[in-house]
Amino acid sequence: MIFRSIRARILLSALLPVSLAILVLVGFFWSSRLEDASQFYSQRAKLLLRQVAMSSEFGLFSGNMANLQAIVNSVQHEPDVYGLSLFDATGALLVSAGPVAWRKFADATNPDNVAQQYKMGVDTIFEPIASSRVEISDLFTGSRTEEARQSLLLGYVVLEMSREGLLAREHELMWLSLWVGTLSLLFAGALAARLSDAVVRPILRVLGTIERVGQGNFAERTQVEHNDLLYDVQQGLNQMARRLAWGRDELEQRVQEVTRELNIKKEEAEAATQAKSRFLAAASHDLRQPTHALGLFIARLGQLPLEGISRQLVGQIEASTLAMQELLDSLLDISRLDAGVVPVHVSVFRVQTLLESVEGALAPLAEARGLRLRVRPTELWTRTDAALLKRMVMNLMHNALRYTEQGTVLLACRPMPRGNRVRIEVWDSGVGISSEHQANIFKEFFQVGNQARQRSQGLGLGLNIVERSAQLLGLEVGLRSAPGCGSRFSISLPAAVAEPAALALPVEVASSDLDGVTVLVVEDDAYARLAMADLLTSWGCIVVVACDAAQAVTAIENGLVPEVVVSDYRLGEGENGIQVISRARTLLGHSVPACLMSGSTDPALMQSTQAVGLTLLHKPIRPAKLRSLMRRLISRSGASAQPKPASGRRLA
Repeated sequence: MIFRSIRARILLSALLPVSLAILVLVGFFWSSRLEDASQFYSQRAKLLLRQVAMSSEFGLFSGNMANLQAIVNSVQHEPDVYGLSLFDATGALLVSAGPVAWRKFADATNPDNVAQQYKMGVDTIFEPIASSRVEISDLFTGSRTEEARQSLLLGYVVLEMSREGLLAREHELMWLSLWVGTLSLLFAGALAARLSDAVVRPILRVLGTIERVGQGNFAERTQVEHNDLLYDVQQGLNQMARRLAWGRDELEQRVQEVTRELNIKKEEAEAATQAKSRFLAAASHDLRQPTHALGLFIARLGQLPLEGISRQLVGQIEASTLAMQELLDSLLDISRLDAGVVPVHVSVFRVQTLLESVEGALAPLAEARGLRLRVRPTELWTRTDAALLKRMVMNLMHNALRYTEQGTVLLACRPMPRGNRVRIEVWDSGVGISSEHQANIFKEFFQVGNQARQRSQGLGLGLNIVERSAQLLGLEVGLRSAPGCGSRFSISLPAAVAEPAALALPVEVASSDLDGVTVLVVEDDAYARLAMADLLTSWGCIVVVACDAAQAVTAIENGLVPEVVVSDYRLGEGENGIQVISRARTLLGHSVPACLMSGSTDPALMQSTQAVGLTLLHKPIRPAKLRSLMRRLISRSGASAQPKPASGRRLA
């Protein structure tokens, strides 16, 4: 395609001026030859006419008709002579030759007849015939003047010439011109084609070399011929290819060196990241263990009869521990969302039930802050995970109550213009959020106007958890706010048809108390083991503790039949709580209710625990959450706690 384009352009560039020159020359040749032929035709006709006039002068003078007829007949045989007529001085016809015989001179020279003859291809010309007379003068007078001539009109000669010969000559000249022009164009085209080949071949070689060099073949060289028109270009191209090859080799060497350095840096960074991850995991686990034990001890301490300053100190310690647990729980929630181990249970429920539940939980907090909490009634239904949605709404409400100093916080649910969606809205009359911060408030630990990280203003994780939960459920979270005008957070939900039989929200299964329930606690940390045993004992449970898997197995083999097994995940000696629970169920012969505890937030642990169908409690564990879980496990298993004669603790 490139070859055709270049060749066509070169041929066009060469042929256009040559063709124009040939056309001009052929046109000039044809027009000049036509003019010459026309002049020859006219001069020949005049010459014949003059010849007849001079030859007929004596015959007319003498009245010799035979002589005149002979003259006319001889001229009529000349080429292109159509007819010839002689008239006397009065215009009467004397002799004629040809197909047309005019009777009078006036008829022969009539303009209408002349035009009619012209249309037939015949030109009519005439000339008068006169005799010449010379006056005789005295030769000896010495006069040097030219002799005066006097003419006597004898008659007229009318000659009719046919243009057939002239037209034939014109056609011959036209075809000759066309042949000359065609041959000239062919010759010029052949020369242009040869010239284009001479130019195109080196261009194509250069283009091919450039294409291969562009594909990375820097060893490619174009073949240079000294008589090439592009000799210098091809030489320069070869030099460029050599320099590119040198540059590529040098660049590859540098890239290899940089790659080696980057690999070293990458390995160092990965090693540092792994070390950091191991450190954070270990620090998190080690931090959660004493915090877990501390929370259990404080819960047990709160059950003792304390008064005055002691009760106040216990309350302050409990509040500080609760703040630490909230931070750890928020981080845990983010880890679980990232790991994708948060179970989703989609159901149809009435939105008003969720709003009432949130109102009941947060009304005391709003009252304590001096705010009005309004919940607008609704009859809308939705289809999503009720528990996760409630946590999202609770986080938004906590955020609104925290950043509203006075006024009202409104919780409402409205249908959206699209009939298949509803929207839960949280309005507040707080400080508002400027547009420059609205894109960042859903990021971890981002808080507007809390550079000092004051604990009273939260952790900066609530909105991030809301956004991650919305992504998990496929919901849309919106925000409209302006400084000094408050904020409106919204959650767009799918609408659903009312189902009276549907559960409004997950309801904790009611069950009997834990009095007399035998619990096997497997915990390798002494403080956590002691705190757990004391707490469970205070609830009326019969507690058997074990520090490792061997003690737990020995206790069961000695006749222990626990109704609930609570085991730590890490137990040392390469064993874990999943293995302990599995062996306990094998020895007991039934699926005893059990749960795991761990200070690790490793996503792999969450996934493996979910795979075996166990509930994982992350340390520090809130006593209320543990008690609720134990009740649920016992209720699901169908076991009933039978009263025991005494409650206590037994070490395996």
